[in-house]
Amino acid sequence: MRREFRLPDVGEGLTEAEIVRWRVQPGDEVKVNQIVVEIETAKSIVELPIPWDGVVAALMAEEGQTVDVGVPVIAVDTLEEAGTQERLAEDLVPSPPEEGAVEPGAHGGPAPKEERQAVLVGYGVKTGTTRRRPRKTPTPATIPAPPVANPARTATPGAGETAEAEEPAPAAPGRVAVLAKPPVRKLAKDLGVDLTTLTGTGPQGTITREDVHAAVAQVTPAETPDEERVPVKGVRKMTAQAMVGSAFTAPHVTEFLQVDVTETMTAVRRLRAMPDFAEVRVSPLLLVAKAVLVAAARHPMINSVWDEASQEIVVKRYVNLGIAAATPRGLLVPNIKNAHRLPLPALARALNELAETAREGRTQPAEMAGGTITITNVGVFGVDTGTPILNPGESAILAFGQVRDMPWVVDGELAVRKVTTLALSFDHRVVDGELGSLFLRDVGAMLEDPLHMLAWS
Repeated sequence: MRREFRLPDVGEGLTEAEIVRWRVQPGDEVKVNQIVVEIETAKSIVELPIPWDGVVAALMAEEGQTVDVGVPVIAVDTLEEAGTQERLAEDLVPSPPEEGAVEPGAHGGPAPKEERQAVLVGYGVKTGTTRRRPRKTPTPATIPAPPVANPARTATPGAGETAEAEEPAPAAPGRVAVLAKPPVRKLAKDLGVDLTTLTGTGPQGTITREDVHAAVAQVTPAETPDEERVPVKGVRKMTAQAMVGSAFTAPHVTEFLQVDVTETMTAVRRLRAMPDFAEVRVSPLLLVAKAVLVAAARHPMINSVWDEASQEIVVKRYVNLGIAAATPRGLLVPNIKNAHRLPLPALARALNELAETAREGRTQPAEMAGGTITITNVGVFGVDTGTPILNPGESAILAFGQVRDMPWVVDGELAVRKVTTLALSFDHRVVDGELGSLFLRDVGAMLEDPLHMLAWS
């Protein structure tokens, strides 16, 4: 029997994802748990396994296409008897919130509201809030009948077409309703296209994705040799939304501190020679991370968050240390869970693994969730510092600038020392100037003399 695998919610709140790469083609044999496709969500690239044995019948989405959660993406012919698994091929769409209708269960009873389709990754597709949408038949009063070149084509979907019903978009008084599928209506809304101004080229005058894109192309200036237009999607889109939300929600304050880190650089060279660090890359960031962890233990309010809904400040007794990472897909901020519990060698390994995973594009949504405080190493780009924006859900972020030779006064004498600039941004609702200054001063003191890390740990 043929089964259709629907795009699951691989992270709470996911609404869509882009098909990055198919690992299989029609005619390929697949096994349970086999990775069949890579998708890009707003946070990361995720590999999806197939939940059945069988043969690939069809790929229902193209690479580069954005697909809504719950939409079928691959069809598989299986040898299982009908009824042995939940039928995933049924045409389910989200119910409007006010309806609350549910799909009947296997024996005719109502399905539990939180039941989800069986998948091997993420949260599946909620079945408790879905229903089968009846096909709407256009009426002459609201929908003009288009010319029919082939009457048979309008009766049933052709090969490769989905059986999803088109819904007329709500029509204001005096305006004509239009036929468009939910994903097409969402696309039009995102691109600012008025569906009532379009002529559909699909069956029965249905407006397609191509119709929407064509309308955008008519009003969007064409790309010239001197310009390039980069679509805003995936990680870049999520980052932009998060940064705008953070910048205009939390009142930011940034403080700066120049630090003589000559002793830290000496400590880094000595650590590299130790057996415990033989298989890891030791950089100054390791000691910066350790200094942040020690300073957060001395000043717990820095590791907290403002809860607007409850009007409370939530102080975290654990530290999930975020490290901002620049990747080809955009800015990612994975975090090291319970970093405060790790000894220095384990912290070094965790930093190495985090950076390698981010560079390879394998960072998963769970690895970016739950951060409590973040470090951004802008020094690797050859700049002294910046004014970092808070990672949403956190109250402090430290920017670590480049380390360079500078004239410095030591014991009343001018000397050339290794100097860096630290910048600490914090949420002024949670962290006042005194707390921010004390935290930044402590981080600077530990980088100036790493022995403070031992004394204050």
